[in-house]
Amino acid sequence: VAAAGAHRPGPLKQQNKAHKGGKHSGSSQRRAGGRVPVKAQPRRRLRDLNRVDRRHQALQLRRQRKEAVLAEKRSLGSRDGPPHLVAVVLLHSRAAALGSLRLLQGQDSAVVRADEGRAGGFALLCPRLKQRWRFLTAQAGEEAGAGWVLGSGTFGSPTNGGVLGAGDLHAVLDLAKVADSLLFLLDPVDGWDSAGEHCLSCLFAQGLPSYALAVPGGTDLPPKKRIDARKKLSKSIEKRFPEAKLFPLNTEQECSLLLRHLSSQKQRHLAFRDRRAHLLARAAEFVPSQDSHLVGTLKVSGFVRGQSLNVNSLVHIVGHGDFQLSQVDAPPDPLSLNPRVVKGQKRSQDMEVQDDSGNGADEMEEDVKVLMKADPSKQESLQSEVVPDPMEGEQTWPTEEELQEAEDSLKANRRVVKVPKGTSKYQAAWIVDDGEEGSEKDDDDDEEDDDMDDDLMEEAVSQEGESSEEEAGEEESETMTVSECLRDEQYDEKMEEDEQMLERYKQERMDEMFPDEVDTPQDVPARVRFQKYRGLKSFRTSPWDPKENLPRDYARIFQFQDFSRTRKNLFKQIEKEETEGASVGWYVTLHVCNVPVSVMESFKEGKPLVLFSLLPHEQKMSVLNFLVRRHPGNSEPVRAKEELIFHCGFRRFRASPLFSQHTSADKHKLERFLRSDAALVVTVYAPITFPPASVLLFKQRSNGMHDLIATGSLLSVDPDRIIIKRLVLSGHPFKIFTKMAVVRYMFFSREDVMWFKPVELRTKWGRRGHIKEPLGTHGHMKCHFDGQLKSQDTVLLNLYKRVFPKWTYDPHVPEPVPWVRSESALPEREMEME
Repeated sequence: VAAAGAHRPGPLKQQNKAHKGGKHSGSSQRRAGGRVPVKAQPRRRLRDLNRVDRRHQALQLRRQRKEAVLAEKRSLGSRDGPPHLVAVVLLHSRAAALGSLRLLQGQDSAVVRADEGRAGGFALLCPRLKQRWRFLTAQAGEEAGAGWVLGSGTFGSPTNGGVLGAGDLHAVLDLAKVADSLLFLLDPVDGWDSAGEHCLSCLFAQGLPSYALAVPGGTDLPPKKRIDARKKLSKSIEKRFPEAKLFPLNTEQECSLLLRHLSSQKQRHLAFRDRRAHLLARAAEFVPSQDSHLVGTLKVSGFVRGQSLNVNSLVHIVGHGDFQLSQVDAPPDPLSLNPRVVKGQKRSQDMEVQDDSGNGADEMEEDVKVLMKADPSKQESLQSEVVPDPMEGEQTWPTEEELQEAEDSLKANRRVVKVPKGTSKYQAAWIVDDGEEGSEKDDDDDEEDDDMDDDLMEEAVSQEGESSEEEAGEEESETMTVSECLRDEQYDEKMEEDEQMLERYKQERMDEMFPDEVDTPQDVPARVRFQKYRGLKSFRTSPWDPKENLPRDYARIFQFQDFSRTRKNLFKQIEKEETEGASVGWYVTLHVCNVPVSVMESFKEGKPLVLFSLLPHEQKMSVLNFLVRRHPGNSEPVRAKEELIFHCGFRRFRASPLFSQHTSADKHKLERFLRSDAALVVTVYAPITFPPASVLLFKQRSNGMHDLIATGSLLSVDPDRIIIKRLVLSGHPFKIFTKMAVVRYMFFSREDVMWFKPVELRTKWGRRGHIKEPLGTHGHMKCHFDGQLKSQDTVLLNLYKRVFPKWTYDPHVPEPVPWVRSESALPEREMEME
């Protein structure tokens, strides 16, 4: 019955033609009506796989990935690959480092070889396991085998026997750039201290390789308390190291378990080092040049890692700069698992510890093969900047009429200044009236004007602060007595720093409450004061030419026609292994040309010597943009154009950056302070680096410590990124009508109102309007809006100007002093704003 009552379509039912997709794909080809040009057709058409073939293909891909991981594990530390590089990082000043190192050296059937010179460390060779490790330490004083361990405790503390602490933060970060694994030593009770927390923050932001957590000591605790302490420690490390296993390190059996874990765990990759050849120096020799003893050739020996090393490419010595190579040699491998026996020399098989410092130079000279020599025609140049020609371009001599106009303008701009009696014209030209310095700064034609300090609002705030400080100083000089106690002087210095910090907190809070707002000056015409600014109909859609009014520094930098395409082609060549040179795992000696003697001195002091091979164009200067986010452990206000320390990939440098918003538009608004609630883009002049690369921003304290203020990554290398500084002039409605209003206090002259008449107005309550006409001669103006204003509303006028970073790049970064948590940081408090 139900089937009989079902609806049946009649003869008038609409029949639609089926869509003919054709054999093409893509919306552009579909719009072309199915016509596909002959060149667009692929040579080999991909056929559809059936279910069995798809499963077989997935199985093959899975096997290939598994075999690649196994091959990487087997090559690391094997006979054909470089030794497994392990950096020992101490996270607490009470962690027992010396006993752990002795346990590592006391392995059965293992040969221990000490590194040459003061570079430190020791190598552990296990022929039975066919593995070789190199542990990074540095000898301190006369204690052999113990020495400095890279850590985060205090320097030379009595509990760790001369262990190097967080004062050498650069050494910790440099070794983490090249190490295959990090071995963190924890305290059995507390885990890590504040300096260890700071060290971990830096390592996580830079990029953490494979790691292991070891807990030496704790045997003096009772068994019950030992179990409780272990549970508490496991719970406390979950935030930093989720699902991490703690390895006790008190016996040789536990030590062998740790070594087995280090050799079998999956390696974590750091992109910036996997695409570049890098090398950690095991031995170094300095040969001074004939012209000067301060510069010479540095012979650096070590194992090639990452990629093949080409002699014609440039190398970057971390912390010292870029250099050229002249030659690559192949000396015998000093850490060979099967050492060859030289005639006339007997080797003792029972000797466990072998010191190679005596015959290291002989081995370098013995059987040294020259692998490659640099070809001057193919060698990369060290030129980092374009040398601009100031006479380039057509220059015409001014005509007599133009010279006469210039003289007339000078006469018109002459001003009458009250000067003391007997003052000459030359002396009178240098006498400045009160409040005139700010206008002279803005009249300067140089594009590198002080974009931040020229705001009159901030000048007024700073003048008030200076006047209050002067008054306070006068009061103190009247009431205080002179004391010879040093503590009082140090306390006064701290108070001055606190007053400066309080002033910066006020400025940051002022910028948050009234973003970009400035007061119109009364002594300088607004059309002169803001002559470099312009109005925009829409900040998002209005056009702005990126090549307009570029500064002179842009003539010194390099720019890519298509940076992403260059980067893509370069990485394709690296993946195809088209570069020729020393292969990964070879023990080579690099002849680095024109190296200052300070590099060798730092190596003799025990600091690690790390070399990275540069990709093409990476020695050239350009404009780099970093995407960073404020580190939660630091809340001090950081203003734009303050000098900061950058750790970008394998480079370190100092620069004064600009901050801007991170948006998808073609224009980006300048930020005056590094905000804590959003990610910002930091722009500086720096050498080109191909992303991905991590970046760490440090700020140096007055006592030499480096505070981590922001972390992020390299966003792009783009000089055409437009950063716009906004100024907001405010006025108040004086008389309000239906859609008209009389506004005052925005300008103070009739000419200024006429000058800014084309710029659109807006209010804080969302009204939009424009200036109709000026009223009187004191800056009142009649304005028309799209609705009636409220009496408590504020009328705003936006002005914009493109800004550029300043050329403050400095490759020299001073060594930081041991880090201690700042106690003088001002708490965040509510500040009264008038």
